[in-house]
Amino acid sequence: MNVDGVPYRSIWVNDDGISIDVIDQTRLPHEFRILNLRTLEDARDAISNMVVRGAPLIGATAAYGFYLAMLRDAANAAIDSAYESLYAARPTAVNLRWALDRTRASLAGLEPDERAACALETARDIAELDVDINQQIGRHGLQLINNIAAHKAPGEVINILTHCNAGWLATVDWGTATAPIYMAFNSGIPIHVWVDETRPRNQGASLTAWELGHHGVPHSLIADNTGGHLMQHGQVDLCLVGSDRTTRSGDVCNKIGTYLKALAAKDNALPFYVCLPSSTIDWTIHDGLNQVPIEQRDGSEVSQITGRLPDGRIESVSIVPPGTRVANYAFDVTPARLVTGLITERGIVAASESALTRAFPEQATGPAV
Repeated sequence: MNVDGVPYRSIWVNDDGISIDVIDQTRLPHEFRILNLRTLEDARDAISNMVVRGAPLIGATAAYGFYLAMLRDAANAAIDSAYESLYAARPTAVNLRWALDRTRASLAGLEPDERAACALETARDIAELDVDINQQIGRHGLQLINNIAAHKAPGEVINILTHCNAGWLATVDWGTATAPIYMAFNSGIPIHVWVDETRPRNQGASLTAWELGHHGVPHSLIADNTGGHLMQHGQVDLCLVGSDRTTRSGDVCNKIGTYLKALAAKDNALPFYVCLPSSTIDWTIHDGLNQVPIEQRDGSEVSQITGRLPDGRIESVSIVPPGTRVANYAFDVTPARLVTGLITERGIVAASESALTRAFPEQATGPAV
């Protein structure tokens, strides 16, 4: 997608061929900075510190991190060490495990001097697959937007509400929840996006608003608690969100606050769709409320806020009284009953085990634990 008219992806191989470049999302929206990753530790820290974030991009970064590890040491023990180190970086997004499993399997049976090249090829395949899947999600989601447009007056704006950042910054390109939005905009459909600020890390304000603005998509930033009011007053036509992990039963784990948007949408009879690649489906679990590990992050993300001062300096300031205890839950689970449908690369399916199994029979092997 575009940054100041220049097309970018969120991750790519540096021209030197032995390091990886990523967009440092901790600096956005105030500074567009490219960070160079040269070691396994660099990749792990980029994931852990949310330099990169979003389930698909975490997976791609982990795969490239595996490549960086194999450049340094490709012994059998190094494979297991790299896997464990990267897996520990973020516990919730299932794409991390999926990408690591795929990369480790690709290295099985190879000689040590063959492993780095194979890991790089696998990482590139994972990245390209993500782009292709997101384009397919976009095409299926575009059908929903076209259907809404067909019931509106010519030129009437379609209002879409989204939460957190499920845009191209959360993937390799296009995004999940934003792919239908970008395709609708590119095709000339009049759309407007309500962008939740998404406390505590403000990914909506810092990332979604930034990328929509650079691509020219009309949008308005709103406080997280505003969505229900807009729905009550007929100012939302469609809710599109992403997913960090979806159970085989259709429960959706996503950025904290997603559940509340789904409740408000249900109460106002509005469609609430989740856009996700099949790599985000965790076929090993059934009960999202009790089986998905919910990451608890450092309390400073809630107690402090970062912004740009008039002189251009970027500073973090405290917004709570000294000594205030903070609980920082990063995700919540939206039960399948509140989800209108799941927009996947194979079409729009119901949020149910039977529908997901029919759509992805080759993945749904064995019962959930």
